[in-house]
Amino acid sequence: MTPARDYLGGMPQTASAPVITIRPPKGWAPLDLREFSAAHELLYFLVLRDLKLRYKQTLLGAAWAVLQPLLSMVVFTLIFGRLARLGSDGLPYEAFALAALVPWTYFANALAQAGNSLVDQHQLLTKVYFPRLLLPLAAVLAGLMDLAISFLMLLVVLAWFGIAPTTRMLAAPAFALLATAAAFAPGLWLAAFNVRYRDVRYVIPFLVQIWLFATPVVYSGTLVPERWRAIYGLNPMVGVVDGFRWMIAPAARFPGPELAAAGIAVGLLLVAGLYVFRRMEQSFADVV
Repeated sequence: MTPARDYLGGMPQTASAPVITIRPPKGWAPLDLREFSAAHELLYFLVLRDLKLRYKQTLLGAAWAVLQPLLSMVVFTLIFGRLARLGSDGLPYEAFALAALVPWTYFANALAQAGNSLVDQHQLLTKVYFPRLLLPLAAVLAGLMDLAISFLMLLVVLAWFGIAPTTRMLAAPAFALLATAAAFAPGLWLAAFNVRYRDVRYVIPFLVQIWLFATPVVYSGTLVPERWRAIYGLNPMVGVVDGFRWMIAPAARFPGPELAAAGIAVGLLLVAGLYVFRRMEQSFADVV
């Protein structure tokens, strides 16, 4: 016996399509890492777009990746190397400053770009759904191209001063990874709060400026007493900067305590930032 069928105008009536209702989760939403990993192709295109837009309609283009740390090196050398006569760990002050400015310039730009990523691209937030986490992450990853270019410039400057590269240079990707995480972790907090409180945009440059003087960019990290090194290393850029200098200075000390403290600080800040970002993500499209 065949099942009964309803007819409309002599044709079988098909079942209606299921209705799917999407509602934001209440309370603290769990981290959906599968959704994030499934959007890896979108992340690639966001990074590619950021690279194309970074120097669009600029006169010098990608040369800014070289000029920014290079000009800062000249200014710091004149003020802190020639006038203040700060120590440089046995290196020419030019190489000493540039080794710190290469990762610092990347970090400062990546932090600012990540903090403003949601507000600057608010059109995407209100038109289509995708993991919002991709925007600050793409901003941080796009800056790695500038970091690579400026690192090549550092090698040229080192050759100019007769400093030969050693096997320590192989640690550069690890220090670059730490700098990326150090920019992404606070960038999540800044991006989320920037959507709701627009004065965060003005806080970011001030924060970067204060962070510069809390990092041994113009001075040597050896000025900090040994007993305070681990606490000082909670600033993750301390380990990155000292690591870059360790790669080029034969007598430099490996920043082990600073790197251990940086790993703990970045890990805690990143995990907490992911949950806070996920919680606030529910209202981004409404208040942006």
